[in-house]
Amino acid sequence: MTEIIGVRFKSGGKQYYFDPQGVQVSPGQGVIIETARGVEYGQCVQGNTLVPDESVVPPLRPMLRVATAEDEKIVAKNREKEAKAFRICQEKIAQHGLEMKLVEVEYNFEGNKILFFFTAEGRVDFRALVKDLAGVFHTRIELRQIGVRDEAKMLGGLGICGRPFCCSGFLDEFQPVSIKMAKTQNLSLNPTKISGTCGRLMCCLKYEQEAYEDAVKRMPKQESFVETPDGVGTVCQVNLLKEQVKVRLDDAPETPKCYRGCEICVVRNGKGKRPEDYVPPPPEELAKLRYVAPREEGVWERPAPQRTALSEALERVFQAAEESAQPTREKKMAPSERGSRSRGGSRRRKGSGEGKPAQEAAPEKKKEQPPRGDRPQGEGRSNRPGKGRGEKPQQAPQQPQNQPTREGGESGEKKASGSRSRNRRRRRPSGGGQQPKPPAAE
Repeated sequence: MTEIIGVRFKSGGKQYYFDPQGVQVSPGQGVIIETARGVEYGQCVQGNTLVPDESVVPPLRPMLRVATAEDEKIVAKNREKEAKAFRICQEKIAQHGLEMKLVEVEYNFEGNKILFFFTAEGRVDFRALVKDLAGVFHTRIELRQIGVRDEAKMLGGLGICGRPFCCSGFLDEFQPVSIKMAKTQNLSLNPTKISGTCGRLMCCLKYEQEAYEDAVKRMPKQESFVETPDGVGTVCQVNLLKEQVKVRLDDAPETPKCYRGCEICVVRNGKGKRPEDYVPPPPEELAKLRYVAPREEGVWERPAPQRTALSEALERVFQAAEESAQPTREKKMAPSERGSRSRGGSRRRKGSGEGKPAQEAAPEKKKEQPPRGDRPQGEGRSNRPGKGRGEKPQQAPQQPQNQPTREGGESGEKKASGSRSRNRRRRRPSGGGQQPKPPAAE
């Protein structure tokens, strides 16, 4: 067994392993490491761990020491020098007119070497630029061209998902991504939707590719001839994420139905001719393919209530009490409330005269007069000079037509035909309107 520690030199960079030389290092501490580029400062991300000797790739470089306060000050000064060197290099690039984009500047721990990272579409002749930079900093200069993915990893940012870039967060190495992964996952082939900020395909397409490939092996292809619980048909759509298929049945091709992957039996996978000697099984056998959800163990289900003699007696008592209370509720309800439940009930009662009069419901109100068309003879306004318009006319008792009346003082000797004609003129139709004037007394 070999003891190692994990060290990372940049935030989000690759993790390297070194020999701690028997020193206990906890994650988060700064360490000074001897690397191929010289002495470097790094941060421990994995403490002392024992691993098999076969998993160690020689040579395993040693850790020099744990970083001290002086080492931290040197690192802080190097960060200030990097910002100054970045501005100077941009000015020199503009002076030489080079088509290159400066991304980052890095000082090594000892300060005897400066690395300039840049991106460019093609090859760039920067020999004159290196001479100018060496004359300014008087140290070793190295220019390194990187790709757009490395640029996004160094600069960082937020993706379309709203989270920091995977490459700058936890990805140690870039995984190969192809357009075939987007097709397998049924994603839109629009480049703006499946590309990252760097302009390349998103690295997250690789995360679920293995799960989709496994689902493709278990699910049928499109245009496959399958048997379902409702009959035979052809697959018209496959949903790998839900593991469901949409089948166009031969009996009802206009309305496709969805089924689980376990509910279908593939007769022919993919396009092709239907087997000539194929005979569909009877519906009873096809119905056995229907999925039945298994009962979960440990889930408590409330038992159905059992009917006993006591429960039946209580139900009869409650039902009888409810039936006896129903007439009492109807009696307590006011007649106007019962009539108002029906739409327009109050209007029909007022116009037709049905129902109880208003005097019974509200004694303080005046007695409601019947409609004008049903008034007896002698009612209504009087046009005689002794009566005012505002006075209420007195009701005259109805008398036979043969007897004399009080209003006109007429005798019963007059013909019945004349009396009928006067009564016909005095009465008004029930439709309403102004009452005609009574004829003058003879």
